[in-house]
Amino acid sequence: MKNKLKKKVLAVAAVSAMALGALSLGSSAGADGTYKHNHSKVKNVIFLIPDGFSASYATNYRWFKGKESQMDSILVGMHRTYSADTEVTDSAAAGTAMATGIKTNNGMISTSPDGKKLTTILEAAEASGKATGLVATSTITHATPAVFASHVASRADEASIAPQMVENGVDVLLGGGKKYFPDSLIDQAKKKSYTYINHKSGLASAAKSNKLIGLFADDALAPSLDREETNQPSLAEMTDAALNVLKKDKDGFFLMVEGSQIDWAGHDHDAAWAMNDVQAFEEALAKALAFAKKDKQTLVVVAGDHDTGGMSVGGYGVYDAKVEILRNITATGDYMVTKLDANRSNIKAVVKQYTSLDLTDTEVEKIKNASKPDMAINDIISERALVGWTSTAHTGVDVPLYAFGPGSDMFNGLHQNTDLPVLMAKAMKINLSGKK
Repeated sequence: MKNKLKKKVLAVAAVSAMALGALSLGSSAGADGTYKHNHSKVKNVIFLIPDGFSASYATNYRWFKGKESQMDSILVGMHRTYSADTEVTDSAAAGTAMATGIKTNNGMISTSPDGKKLTTILEAAEASGKATGLVATSTITHATPAVFASHVASRADEASIAPQMVENGVDVLLGGGKKYFPDSLIDQAKKKSYTYINHKSGLASAAKSNKLIGLFADDALAPSLDREETNQPSLAEMTDAALNVLKKDKDGFFLMVEGSQIDWAGHDHDAAWAMNDVQAFEEALAKALAFAKKDKQTLVVVAGDHDTGGMSVGGYGVYDAKVEILRNITATGDYMVTKLDANRSNIKAVVKQYTSLDLTDTEVEKIKNASKPDMAINDIISERALVGWTSTAHTGVDVPLYAFGPGSDMFNGLHQNTDLPVLMAKAMKINLSGKK
């Protein structure tokens, strides 16, 4: 019996060692095996941030997609997300840590808890002569993009963030937020040789520019589920345009791309919005990986800044998951609510139109009597898909870390979020000043 037990333990240990070896090879080699612990020169860094994304999102997305995602093939580790003043971070503090290498308090933008400006990885790249860019589906002045190119005490001060981005000379700014860029600021940008566009059709010709501002909505862009009715570009289209501009710089570039609305979907418990915006993010990642595979001097790093909503895979006391239900959802809960009549008498018809689900009378009453009917719709859809939620805020769990390209193996293992810009600076051989 002892010999059998010993053999079983050894077999498990061998399988575990093989699995760890495979993870190590997969992480450093990347999606196509091109790189194997390659420490060749890193000319460019593309840092992609799926805001609010955690392991639960990754798992549910795999079921939603029906196969492994491109993130799965470049998984290298995890990172810790807490801020300087609490175990559960917001996007401003998490972004600051990921941009500067220093933790700060929730709500602060690349400013230390005692009010000092912190040098960012984007600013360090600029100082070394590299081109820089920021892309987001939120306002471009929202917390995550803001931390890379501005310094304010409060993330709410987006009106002060916009001029700092122009003054900072960020070569590419693509996203929403026209309302924070008055005509006077756009005129100032044009004098600094920026090309300005305000709808999707301008992206193709704008690739000829060396400096580009694209603002495609007064506020944030529409969720990917609802964007068909707009003239707004996808995250992938903006990423491609940014790469076409930035690659002209012979010294290389630093580009941050944020899938902003995965987070907002989590706050709203809108599982379909979340999965579709993860899909939009993966399409942007595909653009980055294709560029990196061809270029061979580009490091791609992917990391969510925190988890949002405490999403689960399965739930409601059932050993099952039915994420495939979400594939039939064609609008966000927010959008469906706009189609309800004043008395909410058409709830069943509207939900059927956009989800293919037949609501029970109890579910109809729940939506009809809800103070937030969008949340009621989202919670019903989530329960049908067996996607659980624990919060309408963020949670403090560790989140996955992905990397591809030369130097990607430096990101293996469990990291602090403050490690990420330090490692990117090391890969590019630039100085991230201000690091304690």
